[in-house]
Amino acid sequence: MRQEATPAATGPLDRPYLEVTLAALALVTIVAFESMAVSTAMPDVARELDAVRSYGFAFSVMLTAQLLGIVVAGVWSDRSGPLPGAFVGQLLLGAGSLTCGLAGRLDVFLVGRALTGLGGGLLVVMLYVIAGRVYPETIRPRLFTYVSAAWVLPALAGPPISAWVTETLSWRWVFLGVVVPVLVTMVGLWHAQKRVDTSGLRAAVSSRDHRTHVRTAWAGLGVAVAAGALQYGTHELELQWSAKTLLAVLGLVGVAAVVPVLLPRATWVMGRGLPSVVLARALLCAAFYAGITYVPLFLVGQRGASLRTAGLALAVGSVGWAVGAWYQGHDALHLPRHRLVEVGGALLALGMGWLALVAWANLPAWLSVLALLLAGLAMGTGVTTTTVLALELAPVHDHGETSSALQLSDVLGSVLGIAGATAAFAAAHHPGRDNPLFGAIFLGLAVTAAVVVPAGQRIRT
Repeated sequence: MRQEATPAATGPLDRPYLEVTLAALALVTIVAFESMAVSTAMPDVARELDAVRSYGFAFSVMLTAQLLGIVVAGVWSDRSGPLPGAFVGQLLLGAGSLTCGLAGRLDVFLVGRALTGLGGGLLVVMLYVIAGRVYPETIRPRLFTYVSAAWVLPALAGPPISAWVTETLSWRWVFLGVVVPVLVTMVGLWHAQKRVDTSGLRAAVSSRDHRTHVRTAWAGLGVAVAAGALQYGTHELELQWSAKTLLAVLGLVGVAAVVPVLLPRATWVMGRGLPSVVLARALLCAAFYAGITYVPLFLVGQRGASLRTAGLALAVGSVGWAVGAWYQGHDALHLPRHRLVEVGGALLALGMGWLALVAWANLPAWLSVLALLLAGLAMGTGVTTTTVLALELAPVHDHGETSSALQLSDVLGSVLGIAGATAAFAAAHHPGRDNPLFGAIFLGLAVTAAVVVPAGQRIRT
């Protein structure tokens, strides 16, 4: 398999790329199913493990570990190629799901979520590096359309299946059911890499020397520790000073101090080009993932909806994501790519604002579906476009570093968004009387998404 496309190869499913494409899509499908299914089952997990006030902590622990996995993956792929990390990532993902399924206490469950996050962080960066090194620029937009489409079936089927399994059997089987497919996909990837020319997947000559790699790895550990402190300090926040509050503040300061080492220079000030791509992606993920983390709790805990209803609402959002990803993959149909990022930010702000209105005005819960459709459309249009833009703006030998920065922005944005929502919920939670609280959370996320619009304007170079 070589980076240059043959004349007959016009898409990711053509012969030179077929086996790697299928293996990558299988991995995405499993990760998508795990993500959507777990989101649906979490209200029951929180009740059984007595962790309603710590609801967001189960998500943020996974994301904090994912931060470390992402940074390690960027260094590892630059030095050894993406395949070793992809195999290790699958093993960790399976081990984490198994631990969660067997957990009898919250602390054991959180260990499982941490293993899952570490494996997911390795996997997602390795897949993007494979995309950057194997596929030419003309094919990548179509590849990412397929990758986003690989979320559709598990995202549609995952929440309803998860709700049915949780209500009929137990939430434990939602996690245990992931283990076997992970092992099967690992065997499939091993088989695919033996049958194709993997010269494009070996280590490339990176612009970063050994000292830079070491500094990056330590920075990754630092940001993971700081993010962990932030999450721990906010997951049961009370409106008074305490040791946990101080820990949360120190964690936030640590994140602010270390993250600039890992992201492109001038990211926080909307530098032109790649820095604004990374910032826009972080803001999109902060608003979207914090929103969908608390939508099931809002529908089930506040409005009394069933898990199946919450699962169907999340599934509709996934349809919007697939439509947006399909649209951005057809250059002849849409605006310049930097404009698509602006459109994504505006749509996400509108979706989160609509959720706030549903909560504040006590509108029927089913109206949340429209908000999630808009949010999914925003992510399919905006986030998928940022992937294409980042790989176009970065040289090939820096695709490992760039992919790591992209995924770091994903997870860091999600961590900060969920941390903010979790802190607000823990501090002001009143069972059965949380409509104003949910409205305030969703409005804050709408404001976050709106900042993507000026960031998108800074992407054009």
